[in-house]
Amino acid sequence: MAETSKKMQIVFASAECAPFVKTGGLGDVAGSLPAALVRAGAEVIVMVPKYATIKDEYKAQMEHFSDFYVSLGWRNEYCGLEKLEHDGVTYMFIDNERYFARDYPYGFFDDGERFAFFSKAITESLQHLPAGFECDILHCNDWQTALAPVFLREFYQGLPLYDRVKTVFSIHNVAFQGQFSDTVMEDILGVAHIPAAASQLRCDACSINYMLGALHYADAITTVSPTYAGEIQTPEFGEGLDGVLRERSYALQGILNGIDVAGFDPATDKRIAANYTIDDRSGKAVCKAKLQEELGLEVRDDRPLMVMVTRLTRQKGMDLVMYALDRILSGGVQVAVLGTGDRDYEDGLRYFQDKYPGTMAARIEFDPALSQRMYAAADMFLMPSKFEPCGLSQIIAMRYGTLPIVRETGGLKDTVIPYNEFTGEGTGFSFSNFNGDEMGDAVFRAARLFWDNREAWNQLVTQAMSQDFSWTRSADKYLDLYFFMHPEIERPAGVEAAAAVEEPVAAEGEPAAPVKEPAAAEEPKVEEKPAAEAEVKPAAKSAAKKTTARKATPKKATTTKAAASKTTAAKATTAKASTTRKRTTAAAKKAAEAEAALEVKAETTAAEAKPAAKAPAKTAAKKTTATTKKATAAKKTTATKSTTKKAATTKAAAKKTPKAAAKPAVKVEEVLSEPKAKAAVEAKPAAKTTTRKRATTTVKKATTKTAASKAEAKAEDKPAVKAEPTPKAAEVKTAPKATAKTEPAKKAPVSPAAPTEEKAPTKKTSVRKATAARKRH
Repeated sequence: MAETSKKMQIVFASAECAPFVKTGGLGDVAGSLPAALVRAGAEVIVMVPKYATIKDEYKAQMEHFSDFYVSLGWRNEYCGLEKLEHDGVTYMFIDNERYFARDYPYGFFDDGERFAFFSKAITESLQHLPAGFECDILHCNDWQTALAPVFLREFYQGLPLYDRVKTVFSIHNVAFQGQFSDTVMEDILGVAHIPAAASQLRCDACSINYMLGALHYADAITTVSPTYAGEIQTPEFGEGLDGVLRERSYALQGILNGIDVAGFDPATDKRIAANYTIDDRSGKAVCKAKLQEELGLEVRDDRPLMVMVTRLTRQKGMDLVMYALDRILSGGVQVAVLGTGDRDYEDGLRYFQDKYPGTMAARIEFDPALSQRMYAAADMFLMPSKFEPCGLSQIIAMRYGTLPIVRETGGLKDTVIPYNEFTGEGTGFSFSNFNGDEMGDAVFRAARLFWDNREAWNQLVTQAMSQDFSWTRSADKYLDLYFFMHPEIERPAGVEAAAAVEEPVAAEGEPAAPVKEPAAAEEPKVEEKPAAEAEVKPAAKSAAKKTTARKATPKKATTTKAAASKTTAAKATTAKASTTRKRTTAAAKKAAEAEAALEVKAETTAAEAKPAAKAPAKTAAKKTTATTKKATAAKKTTATKSTTKKAATTKAAAKKTPKAAAKPAVKVEEVLSEPKAKAAVEAKPAAKTTTRKRATTTVKKATTKTAASKAEAKAEDKPAVKAEPTPKAAEVKTAPKATAKTEPAKKAPVSPAAPTEEKAPTKKTSVRKATAARKRH
């Protein structure tokens, strides 16, 4: 039963969160996703460390909410909760000055202890939340919060408050895992005495891995793009965790990040020189001129300006940039780079700035306002990452009408559609391999479009700015996951709207299902027809017999035996003529060959008319008595018919056949008889199966009869061939002795042209053999 009055209540834990503290994409996600979840109807509390670097204006708005002590190994550490409401989201700042009152969030010798404390404080804080807030989902992000699912399972499981908590762990960058010496396992974490925890945290003989623990303990795992979710399950991108990620692939999914479309809006952004919209981009030219002037570049609108706002690391593709930058700058493309990172890359950028004054600008610093002006002013945004889980910079660039040039990896591949010069489709440019020459080629493809076809360039900019990368879509996918883990909680009406649209479709599909089920049931019957035609005689046996019975019964009452045989021959000829007209050119040859057999068969039909008429009549009579006994009756009738016919045919053949003509005929029959006998034996199970199926239900019987009547159209081409195969099948089993006795009579061919009819006891089988032989030839 759904809980109608309860909202989904989520604790979102992150080591950074914009606008309070941000060093990368994680801060943007933590600053935007919770707000989107709140708009979708959930209740969210975001937990962040209270760093000393948080601006005083935000610290002044915080109110002390609670404080308690957290046990960490042999320690008991103070933890304060400072509450702040901002843009509809509740933030709880974890306060401990010994751990967090520092100049920068990361990069200290005791980071393992600092963020172990943060993870333990998160789990402990679930008991100290505002009244009425009972955590349903604990959503942890990256290695700094990875121990929270481990602590929750090992130290808090079984407590009533924690029983309902489901854990989600999001990987924003699998390269940063939180690996430390295994001495922290007892000294800090206090789990060395728990074999399950100790084994699932250990990554080698002397190290533990915080992220590895979360991958083992979390109920669900997400990452920030579908492509990256697949990549991290491979040794190339998994950074040593691909094995456990493959093991838990059933719990792993990729959900693409979004951006704050209100905060990144060129129409309203106050940090840029001039505002502009997708329809009127004149302000972008003003932004470009202002930035060129600010950075000391030549103020020219006829030169493409390419920018980078990034960490200066190998992961961000700086190796490729250093390799290709000389070629790019000498080719007439202006370049501006903003960021900090490895000293070698910083010095390299300064070198190119000195070498190409007016064309190259390097700002080795972190300046969010300048980054915003660069997004708005540039023509192209370069992002040649070696790997990129999602990436927000390329999305922000497209929002500001700056075309991204990216490598096809992770979220870059999922978000940037490469330009197609033939169709005009695309939102940017891309290259596949981590190769400096390929990157340079992609840059000049963009530059040439800028120089040579400004109309196509402008259309591409329009397409890029039209993309929807809001957090609303991402939040809905996260909510899908949350409600899947808590099906007892009713989803808000606003969120259910999308699902409600799909339900009628499913409902409409259900009525169609019964329609499809019979169709599916009929498929085997439809398949039986081709199977019958492929086997030629076996599947057509029962059908031909029934049809002959229906025709023979009235004939027997009104005509003599001789007249009946003539009528049968005449009907066979008429049926053959109509069937032949329907055949294709390829089938016409077979029909022509069959005529010779029919002419000879017409002479022998009179002798067979009596048994042929009686047996089908008996079969028809038995058919009408009881559907359930039909298969047995058919077999008995077949045996009777075969015995009677053999006796009559053998006598007639013995009187007419000269012995001299027997030998060549026997030789011909011996060649034909072996494969034919096999076909007849193989055919019988199919015939029996078909009979049983017809005897099962009235509906199937009717359908099979229809199929049989169609098969009869071909069966009547050779009436004796298809009307009498069942007797032959019966002869193989029921009258082996009779066959042996009548063998001498086989030696009497009626005509040299029809050797198959020389086998008097099994005349119908011989004709079938000859027909099969002709088909094989």
